Amino acid sequence: MRFIISIFIIFSASFSGCFGADEIFSEKRGIPGGLALACLQDDKFDSMELHFLYEEGYDPIAMNLAKTRVQEVCDKPGGVSIRAKEVNFDKNGAWSADDVRDARWDLGNDAMDSDTLHWYFLFPKGTYTDDSVLGVAVDASTVAVFKDSVEESEGFLGRPSSEEVERAVTIHEMGHLLGLVNLVYTSPIDHEDPEHEGHSNNEDSVMYWAIESTSVGNFISGEIPDEFDADDKSDLAGMANGELKCSNQLWS
Repeated sequence: MRFIISIFIIFSASFSGCFGADEIFSEKRGIPGGLALACLQDDKFDSMELHFLYEEGYDPIAMNLAKTRVQEVCDKPGGVSIRAKEVNFDKNGAWSADDVRDARWDLGNDAMDSDTLHWYFLFPKGTYTDDSVLGVAVDASTVAVFKDSVEESEGFLGRPSSEEVERAVTIHEMGHLLGLVNLVYTSPIDHEDPEHEGHSNNEDSVMYWAIESTSVGNFISGEIPDEFDADDKSDLAGMANGELKCSNQLWS
C-alpha cells in the first residue's frame, strides 16, 4: 500500500501540529504517551473506555476502528468499551491546545479514577488555530479531531474521501497517546522522520508525518493507512514487555 503526498506540505517539526503547546501538565494530565503503559499493560488497569465527545452533526465515524486498534496492541482482559456522547462545547472561533484540554477536563473525568483507563476523543465544530491541522494530542488522555478541516482535506473527485482521512487522523492521534513515535521511549528501529519529531518516515504507517495535514488529500494513488506498521507494533510490544524503557508515565 503506497500513497504519494504533494511535496508542498507545510509542517512544523515542533509540537505545534499534532501536539498541543506546553506539553507538560499536572500529574494527572501528563504528556501524550504518558499513559502508554497503562494501556499496553494490565498491571493497574484491567479495562478501558474510549470516550467520544462530539457536537451535533460531528458524529465520529472511527469509534469501532479505534476500539479495534486498541485491542490489537493493548492488554485489557476486562475489555475495551466505547462511550459516545453528544455535547455542546459552547465555543466560537479557532481551538487552541488549551481550549481542547479545558473542554475535555470540564466534561470528562479523571483518566485513572478506577481500574478502568479512560481516553477522550473530542470532535468539535470549528478548526484548530492552524487550520491545516486535522488532529491534535494535548495530554496523556486527550485528542481532538477537527472534522471541518477534515472535510476540506478531501481530495480531487472525492479521493481520498473525508471518511478515509478521518479514520486515519483518529488512529494517528491515538497513536500519540500510545507514545508513538519516540515520544516516551527510544526505538531501536530507525523509523522516526528526522524532520518531523514524533512521526514515522513510512508512508504505509498511520503514524506517517503527513497524515495530520490537510495536504494529505493531495496524494495521487493508493490508500491512506489507518493502522500501525510493523515498526510501530514492534515498539509497542517492546514497551509492553519492558524491553523499551518508558519515561513520563503517570502511574508507574
